[in-house]
Amino acid sequence: MANATPRVRFCPSPTGNPHVGLVRTALFNWAFARHHGGTLVFRIEDTDAARDSEESYEQLLDSMRWLGFDWDEGPEIGGPHAPYRQSQRMDLYKDVAQKLLDGGHAYHCYCSTEELDARREAARAAGKPSGYDGHCRELTAEQKAAYEAEGREPIVRFRMPDEAITFTDLVRGEITYQPENVPDYGIVRANGAPLYTLVNPVDDALMEITHVLRGEDLLSSTPRQIALYKALIELGVAKEIPAFGHLPYVMGEGNKKLSKRDPQSSLNLYRERGFLPEGLLNYLSLLGWSLSADQDIFTIDEMVAAFDVADVNPNPARFDLKKAEAINADHIRMLDVKDFTERCRPWLQAPAAPWAPEDFDEAQWQAIAPHAQTRLKVLSEITDNVDFLFLPEPVLDEASWTKAMKEGSDALLRTAREKLRAADWSSAESLKEAVLAAGEAHGLKLGKAQAPVRVAVTGRTVGLPLFESLEILGQERTLARIDKALERLAA
Repeated sequence: MANATPRVRFCPSPTGNPHVGLVRTALFNWAFARHHGGTLVFRIEDTDAARDSEESYEQLLDSMRWLGFDWDEGPEIGGPHAPYRQSQRMDLYKDVAQKLLDGGHAYHCYCSTEELDARREAARAAGKPSGYDGHCRELTAEQKAAYEAEGREPIVRFRMPDEAITFTDLVRGEITYQPENVPDYGIVRANGAPLYTLVNPVDDALMEITHVLRGEDLLSSTPRQIALYKALIELGVAKEIPAFGHLPYVMGEGNKKLSKRDPQSSLNLYRERGFLPEGLLNYLSLLGWSLSADQDIFTIDEMVAAFDVADVNPNPARFDLKKAEAINADHIRMLDVKDFTERCRPWLQAPAAPWAPEDFDEAQWQAIAPHAQTRLKVLSEITDNVDFLFLPEPVLDEASWTKAMKEGSDALLRTAREKLRAADWSSAESLKEAVLAAGEAHGLKLGKAQAPVRVAVTGRTVGLPLFESLEILGQERTLARIDKALERLAA
């Protein structure tokens, strides 16, 4: 490339919730720019007034900030190629379209949709390529006048060269398209509105983008864009053709491409469940790239230091929610405890928390947090793990009760209550010894002895380390809950 440092772009449309495939594309562009000390241009492709919304635009910006992606040019920052919203650049596209017409690189096409469909069907029936057949390529002035007299409003169509187009994809290597497979294509609608096929490469040209890293679904448009770039260079609009790299599909269930309609594709879902940005980005980076063959867990800084688009695997990558959660759990454990306690706050406060604000005890939260940190896959799980501390009574899971409360559990609980009443409540070890002694008195090992105690006190058979939990809950509340369990058993 002519530029010493790369200029890459991330250019989403503000439609609906951000998609994890979109985030993976943003991540690879951002990491590429940061690795090479280059520039990330954040551009908003909002020319589709029917689908774009201001709410989605704000969501996009919020998501980029939450993920930790900073951009060098774009919304709220500006830059030498402003504005960075396509809806504010219409005059530029109109000007370039006119230059393409004047230079003979584009022409007016008067074909109706019905005529195009009929000719496509005929071509298919004859076993020929069914793309645009060049019908309006060489119209005379008289033919154009006749069409206009009929009231036909033309689109603007780009004139593809009659030669093969070859380029080297940064991910896939050398690719060649034959001219019969890449027909002339529309760049401006009959109402004068520019199409994606024009605005996207024109913006890349005017913003001097050097590398286009984007999804595999856009691969087939690349020969058209390369031909358009050559015309733009000839017209003095573009300086160079960027390098293209097409990133692999992200697959969902049943090895189908993950679509916006798939529930697991929504970035908001992962935010709401309490994925860390670090954990989610670590996992998404593995959808097509890896730091090394034997290291799945790494920081974003480690990724940036190592990232090379040449190492991206062209094969489709399958989104695996269980693996994403496991990687996120590792990142939760990597947090400083103070950081962990703060990141859990949204789930400890209304409206997420099931307890009254006045029942939340900060000292108890600080004490239990280190034990909870080692158990969570996502931050939203914190509520179920600590609710026994902050609710007046534990939430009783009936299946847990049935499983733990076997014959003789009442006698065991009475013994455990006596031993716990006499124990040292400043020591979890002392509480463990008390329950161990109660179990021995009834011929039970610790695992069997502690199950009824856990369900009586926390409502569940699984949870945080029991004896540390009892120590934090305190003697009075623990014994009161054992008494309640004994009453229920007696009933």
